[in-house]
Amino acid sequence: MTQLFPMQAKGIESRRRGQVLVGPIDLTLDGQGASVVIGPNGAGKTTLLRLLHGTARLSAGQINWACPTDEARHHQAFVFQRPVMLRRTVMENLIYPLRLRGTPVADARTRARDWAVRVGLEKMLDRAAPVLSGGEQQKLALARALIAEPKVLFLDEPCAALDGRATREIEEILAHAKATGTRLILSTHDMGQARRIGDEVLFLLGGRIHESGSVDRFFNGPETPQAQAFLRGDIVE
Repeated sequence: MTQLFPMQAKGIESRRRGQVLVGPIDLTLDGQGASVVIGPNGAGKTTLLRLLHGTARLSAGQINWACPTDEARHHQAFVFQRPVMLRRTVMENLIYPLRLRGTPVADARTRARDWAVRVGLEKMLDRAAPVLSGGEQQKLALARALIAEPKVLFLDEPCAALDGRATREIEEILAHAKATGTRLILSTHDMGQARRIGDEVLFLLGGRIHESGSVDRFFNGPETPQAQAFLRGDIVE
């Protein structure tokens, strides 16, 4: 069995045109629960997730998993704020990651039907994915990520454009994934969602981790004036 954790990021930075967008950041993550990345707009939340996942290039520092990097990435998935849909049916979107891994078509289709039921899309398997509603697309994106049973799932604002009902449905899927062993690392602007899903908070400010700790400790007693102001809804820069 592949062991991914602990994951250690040492001095990681992302720069663009000489400007530091994120970093330097030192971070160690274990293999359980959910880490929620919060902070004001422009703090670097999306960039940090992409650096950890490997879809953004490091300008400095290094990220070390407990196994070779290529193997670690094989066991990861990423769900974007705006779901990326293949211009194919729901069924074809669901089986795509399995076919990339060499799963036989019949087995892939069986697993796809099972996941469609889990996320409430079982009646839409033959529908073109791009015509689904925003909530339906996000549920499809989640199912497509989870169908390959990743050990780590990165999510960038997974409910940003969704209504309350769709948000609740997405959170139920994420709670089940966490309960069955998938490590979640997500960004959100929804502090209620951070409390409901998260075990650990990473508060980003100016591209750096300004404060971190358990969800209960952070929300009940933030240590820094900046974190206190952010939780009050004040503008923090």
